[in-house]
Amino acid sequence: MENENLPKHIAIIMDGNRRWAKNKGLPVSYGHKEGAKTLEKIVRYANNIGIKHITVYAFSTENWKRTEEEVSTLMNLFQSYLDDYSKRADSENIKVKILGSQQGLSEKMKKSIEKCMERTKNNTGITFNIALNYGGRDEIVNAVKNIANQVKEDKIKIEDINEQYISDNLYTKNQPDPDLLIRTSGEVRLSNFLPWQLVYTEFLFIEKNWPEFSEEDLDEAIEKYKNRNRKFGSK
Repeated sequence: MENENLPKHIAIIMDGNRRWAKNKGLPVSYGHKEGAKTLEKIVRYANNIGIKHITVYAFSTENWKRTEEEVSTLMNLFQSYLDDYSKRADSENIKVKILGSQQGLSEKMKKSIEKCMERTKNNTGITFNIALNYGGRDEIVNAVKNIANQVKEDKIKIEDINEQYISDNLYTKNQPDPDLLIRTSGEVRLSNFLPWQLVYTEFLFIEKNWPEFSEEDLDEAIEKYKNRNRKFGSK
C-alpha cells in the first residue's frame, strides 16, 4: 500500500456482528466477540500502513434500547476489551481515545476508560477513537451548551463563534474530519454518527458483515477513495 494520497482519517460503522452470528447459528455475543477481534486487526493494520486517525462506532446512545441481556453483554465485553487492549495498544504505539457521554456507564467502565486513555495518551502512532455511548446530535447539543456557557461567563463573544470554534468543542477536537467513511453489512445510513464531521467525507458501503472485514477490504476501500474526485463544494 503506497502512502501517497492515503486518507488521514477513516471512520467505520461496524455493522453486522449480530447478523453474522445468526447466519452461522451462533449466539449474538459470539458475533460481538469476533467483531472485536476484527477491529483490533484492522486498527493494527491501519497503523502499520500510515493512517493517522481511525474512528469506530462501538455503541450508540440508541443502543440502550436493545435487550437488557445484550446491552449487559456488550458492556462487559467493552470493559474487558479496554482493560486487555490498553496493554497491546501501548506496545504498538496506538493512542486510544473514547468519544461519547459517560452518563449511564458504570463506575468500573469509567475507570477502564480513564486507565486506557491515560496509558496510551503519549503514543505517537494512529489515534484510535472508540465512539462509546455516542450520539451525533447529542455531541452537537453538548458543544452548543459548552459554547453558551463560555459566552455567559464572558470568556468569548458571540462574534467569535465560527465553524472551527464549534469543531473545537466536539469530541474530535484537534483531529481532522474523516476523509473516508466505511459502513459494513449493506446498510446505507449514518445512524447519528459524526454528523458534523462527515459533511465532506467520502462514503463507502460494503455488503460484508463486520466480522468478515479484512485487511484486503481496507486496502480496496482506500483504493476506491483514492479514485474519488473530492471537490469540497468548489465545482
